[in-house]
Amino acid sequence: MSEAAVQPRGNAVAQTSEADMGDTGRSDTIRPDGRNRRAAETRRKIIAAAKAMIAETSTAPTVVAVARRADVSVRSVFQHFGDVESLFVTVMDSIRRELVMPQPASSDRPLSARITTVVDNMAQVFDKAVPLRVAAGQFANHPALIERAQTAKQELRDATFKAFAPEFAMLGEPAREELADAIGAALSLEAWIVLRRRDGLSYERATAVWRLTLSALLAQALAAGKVETTDATTETLGQG
Repeated sequence: MSEAAVQPRGNAVAQTSEADMGDTGRSDTIRPDGRNRRAAETRRKIIAAAKAMIAETSTAPTVVAVARRADVSVRSVFQHFGDVESLFVTVMDSIRRELVMPQPASSDRPLSARITTVVDNMAQVFDKAVPLRVAAGQFANHPALIERAQTAKQELRDATFKAFAPEFAMLGEPAREELADAIGAALSLEAWIVLRRRDGLSYERATAVWRLTLSALLAQALAAGKVETTDATTETLGQG
């Protein structure tokens, strides 16, 4: 039987949801203890196998390949996950939970120190997430992945406003939103992939590029904000 023949599509939710069963495979379903333990171990092995394969290849593995790696049957994979998309979403959630988010930059520190901290924090997380993001490409239109991507972007945007609160406070509303958009685009996971994968930059070189980029964006926005403030003050004085 070909791999394509055992990859049904359309069931976007795993048959056992993450709310009912996590990485450990624990479930509220009433079963004899022995069956519960076997089911939990099978599920754990499937998730671990898929995670390892994504880390090694940066591609989404097929159900057949995962079953082989986990030393379980293809049927077992489908008993725990409705389809390959559901397996991938579960694996993505598992990897995201394992990513340790560094402490955010405090807004009372010098600007240069905050720029360094923000870039270092984002680079640490993004570098670990690159294989997963590249592998997710074939499921780009999956609703669950779109939702998670939007949530992650909003979290990064909120962290940016918090880290650079003094600088954002100096800008008008449109300028604040434009600066946040610019930082979000320039320091995105996709941009990190370009630097690390397409351009082949070392981790140190890529972080240096981001520090320079972030410094330039903040400097440009603050300079423009000062000009706008000066113009507004001059106009007000002229009217007086």
